[in-house]
Amino acid sequence: MEFEGGPEDAKLPPMRLQTSSYSAAVLGCALSLSVCLGAQTVPAKHGITPDDLVKMARVGAPVVSPDGAWIAYTVSRIDAHDDKNLTQLWMVSWDGKQDVQLTFSKDGAGEPQWSPDGKWLAFTTGREAEGEHAAKGEQVWVMDRRGGEAQQLTNVKQELQGYRWSPDSKTLLLTLQERDEPVEDKGAKPAPPKPIVIDRYHYKEDRVGFLTEKEPHLYLFDVATKKLSKLTNAPVDGAGSYGEESGTWSPDGTMVAFTSNQSKPDPDRVANPDVFVVDAKAGAAPRQLTTFAGTDSGPLAWTKDSKEIIYRQGTAPHYSIYDLRQMAMVSVAGGEPKMLAPKLDGWVGAPVLAPGGHAVLTAVPQDREEWVGEIPLNGSGSVTRLTKGSGAASGLDEGGGHVALLWSTDAAPAELYALEGDSLRKLTGHNDALLATLEVAPTENIEAKTKDGSEVHGLLTMPVGYVAGAKAPMILFIHGGPTAQDQHGFDLSRQMFAAHGYAVLQVNYRGSTGRGQAYSMAISGDWGDKEVIDLMALTDAAVATGKIDENQMGVGGWSYGGILTDYTIASTTRFKAASSGAGMGNLLGFYGIDQYILQYQDELGAPWKNLDLYVKLSYPFLHADRIKTPTLFMGGDKDFNVPVEGGEQMYEALRAVGTPAELIVYPGQFHGFTRPSFIKQRYQSWFDWYDKYVRGIAPKPVEKKAEEKKDKDTD
Repeated sequence: MEFEGGPEDAKLPPMRLQTSSYSAAVLGCALSLSVCLGAQTVPAKHGITPDDLVKMARVGAPVVSPDGAWIAYTVSRIDAHDDKNLTQLWMVSWDGKQDVQLTFSKDGAGEPQWSPDGKWLAFTTGREAEGEHAAKGEQVWVMDRRGGEAQQLTNVKQELQGYRWSPDSKTLLLTLQERDEPVEDKGAKPAPPKPIVIDRYHYKEDRVGFLTEKEPHLYLFDVATKKLSKLTNAPVDGAGSYGEESGTWSPDGTMVAFTSNQSKPDPDRVANPDVFVVDAKAGAAPRQLTTFAGTDSGPLAWTKDSKEIIYRQGTAPHYSIYDLRQMAMVSVAGGEPKMLAPKLDGWVGAPVLAPGGHAVLTAVPQDREEWVGEIPLNGSGSVTRLTKGSGAASGLDEGGGHVALLWSTDAAPAELYALEGDSLRKLTGHNDALLATLEVAPTENIEAKTKDGSEVHGLLTMPVGYVAGAKAPMILFIHGGPTAQDQHGFDLSRQMFAAHGYAVLQVNYRGSTGRGQAYSMAISGDWGDKEVIDLMALTDAAVATGKIDENQMGVGGWSYGGILTDYTIASTTRFKAASSGAGMGNLLGFYGIDQYILQYQDELGAPWKNLDLYVKLSYPFLHADRIKTPTLFMGGDKDFNVPVEGGEQMYEALRAVGTPAELIVYPGQFHGFTRPSFIKQRYQSWFDWYDKYVRGIAPKPVEKKAEEKKDKDTD
């Protein structure tokens, strides 16, 4: 078993001494003045390039210890040797003076959680466990806060999807899903694959794959005896099965709240999860607490007295893609839920009970920012903004009266911060050294009136090194969703293009979040219309600043951004090049092949009942002869969200009509890419495509590897 470093005392971990660059320079001065002078030479800063990806840390998943003294969190970096992302656990003291790496395994670690008694830090890892019958896959491991080796705690055969400590630290609440194929013992001959038999209405999901009757369920795991027992009396699989998610213990340890879609006769046909509560005993019968004919979603939070559950209730039944999530609270005893901030016309994030238990904290994305809001539980309906300035908040957590979160800005990736009242105090600086070598382009707000009288907001980032008075080439880069927003937080794509010499325009078109329910719902059943109007209005506004060369503009995006790219190039020829990633332009040909069957049914109706609408919304493909813009299509071959077939169809259509087009398919990639070399290659492909068609710059020849050169020389 690999040794795991850890604190020898809960309050005072051992210090890991590292020689800083400053200390090294001082030592050099003592040896040689000339060496010292050389060491003090500050290298010129540069814009972010794909080569910087391997140097960048991604900080996440903060959890505050029960006494508030420490915060465990994750740091992910690229493992270039194995071409993967590797995540390890870290721990920082509340005063920020001690920051300790806890795990070093080649298999990584994630999902840290403190035991409520403060003795253990649990985490999940897929490292190979000991023992002849050890189960494969993610398991829960624990390490003693006083130090020593990590120990495997669970050995479940099912897929582990989540876990929670009981308040007395004696039981884990596990969310488990039966595997499609049984786990084989070590050394066993691999079993041949079986046919995938499907009889579900909603039958596929990105990353999950084809859906069978197996759904996630809640289990109780006794820490001392290692006994596993099913929490509720719900069926595990078979006819009438349903899933259980967001399992959360009550503070007194007697109950568990969860969400579940138990709609009759078929949960697959209705987006209608509700909140349930069940006694924390194996085989108990749950009680349904909410009846809203739409989405009641987790994560869940309890009030301190274990009498009420805080969750998020939707606002638009049957239109979950545009559905706002509003903070609500329901009594365990039953009765009508109470909306905690009914006048807040916008989304809210996960609920986190504030210190003292009088309010709930949550992230609020609103018009290009994402701030922390405090919502009282007394029914006043008020929302107080706590974080100041432009930035993006996420990952809120509370423990021991202390609140921690992740905070990013235009100029810096997310780091861990303490939230003290309405003030932020920085705790970690994993990217500080890298940022000291980088020149980051500033981002400014831009707004415009559209031709149909709407107001559209966006962001404009000029190239690194931009000189006032010059006209820069520009990329209109469109966000996905559509229910998302471009905001003042660190945006790697934005900075990559700016470093490569392009201005970047980002538009929160109608359909985006941050501007209220009506703004999001404006495009329902009318895709590729108002969004394109908004995109063109802000493009005009950007050109009107005098900073943009309107003869050197490109357009692109991923997911719904790729879909809108197809709509845009089918509506105008003003862009010299386009890149459509994970997009599609043939809605009629997509019914039934992606994961959005409910959205088709609820928003558009069945094609055989609304053929004219499907034909109308498929205009990029059905009128491909109008498209003159050279377009690069991309997608992952495992993407069930927006399958690569969407790009394939558009690619073939453009090739057929003689418009320059290229298609790149990334093997083994889902909707969101995970292989670092593919992510780097995607950036380079974007640069080469836009450089060629927007700026008239020929791509640089790819340098052959040393091994290839050697082989050629030998031949």
